[in-house]
Amino acid sequence: MKMVGKTVLALVFFLVLIITYSIFIGTVDLRSHFFPLLQSQLNDNIPCRTQSPLRVYMYDLPRRFNVGMINPRSSDETPVIARTLPPWPANSGLKLQHSVEYWMMASLLYEGDGENETREAVRVSDPDSADVFFVPFFSSLSFDTHGHTMTDPDTEFDRQLQVDILKFLRQSNYWQRSSGRDHVIPLHHPNAFRFLREQVNASILIVADFGRYPKIMSNLSKDVVAPYVHVVDSFVDDDPPNPYEARGTLLFFRGRTVRKDEGVVRSKLAKILVGYEDVHYEQSFATGESIKASSQGMRSSKFCLHPAGDTPSSCRLFDAIVSHCVPVIVSDQIELPYEDEIDYTQFSIFFSIKEALVPGYMVTQLRQIPKERWVEMWRRLKNISRHYEFRYPPKKEDAVNMIWRQVRHKLPMAKLAVHRNRRLKVPDWWRRRR
Repeated sequence: MKMVGKTVLALVFFLVLIITYSIFIGTVDLRSHFFPLLQSQLNDNIPCRTQSPLRVYMYDLPRRFNVGMINPRSSDETPVIARTLPPWPANSGLKLQHSVEYWMMASLLYEGDGENETREAVRVSDPDSADVFFVPFFSSLSFDTHGHTMTDPDTEFDRQLQVDILKFLRQSNYWQRSSGRDHVIPLHHPNAFRFLREQVNASILIVADFGRYPKIMSNLSKDVVAPYVHVVDSFVDDDPPNPYEARGTLLFFRGRTVRKDEGVVRSKLAKILVGYEDVHYEQSFATGESIKASSQGMRSSKFCLHPAGDTPSSCRLFDAIVSHCVPVIVSDQIELPYEDEIDYTQFSIFFSIKEALVPGYMVTQLRQIPKERWVEMWRRLKNISRHYEFRYPPKKEDAVNMIWRQVRHKLPMAKLAVHRNRRLKVPDWWRRRR
């Protein structure tokens, strides 16, 4: 018996030793074994920043390149500072959805209160200490302001601003040393910087999607996909006792049904989804009243349809997220913001265009989703919707801080390209292979 006891003690000691060593080297996660619910809750949250903020040098540009387009009657050309930053106009309509450039600039102008600072990026005055360089040219607002129809003579103002900003950048030693690879340039509107876009293709671009970019110009390896700024109001008091029953509409869509490219799916869906009492599919145009009606429709629906438009993405997806309406995404080539940190399948449903165009298939699949699963997705939407809010002053893990975090993720590839470019004596053979 003594020998058996010693053997058992030796085995126990050996097992304790193995488990301790496994925990130490990270191969065993006791939380996932003994606290699975806690682990699931932790996975719902984006990891907190543990390193110092990204150091960003922002060029001082005359106001005509940025906030001067918000207030064109102002003749002040001095660079804007925090005290003189105008608020984003409340009556800007759909211009709001591509205003990412404004919020990124504002986040760098914000001087902070010195307490509880949780920003992902801070402005530095010494360019030699910067990790990246930010170009505060409002290229999306320029397109929307100067000749939005592309045939208007005012579009010449947009082209001239692009010419002038490129001239400015090419005179910068910091642009020259990296060929712009460590420069961050917002091009969120699909037509932003459309005249001279190929001249900035080495930079880190902030885009909505890649629908109108060739792969050699813009791609996931170097660029950041940013969310649209939602145009409906956020649903801040969404706490009914029974959320599933509180939303009587199964599937909701309100918007333009005639689109180009993959967006032709919208007119086809209009025919397929007719005749369902709990499906709302309506053609509409963006007006103040229409946006209010869309907001009410999303808040009273379980699922909100996001079909491709002229490009793979649209503001509708982010309107649905802040309305806590589970997105139903029908867009084969869509790319999504922060996807290295957020798993969209936890709160969204995806159909290929081919699947969605099978009569009855999509509605049947949505009806078969259990109430418990929908409620869990709704709760996740409520939890992650803060990552899609653009605010000034910026707040922890809001949209602009998430975008700056994504910029940090692109830096290793940017630095690799800069270092390779410095030593190459012949044209880059990787570019020739594309």
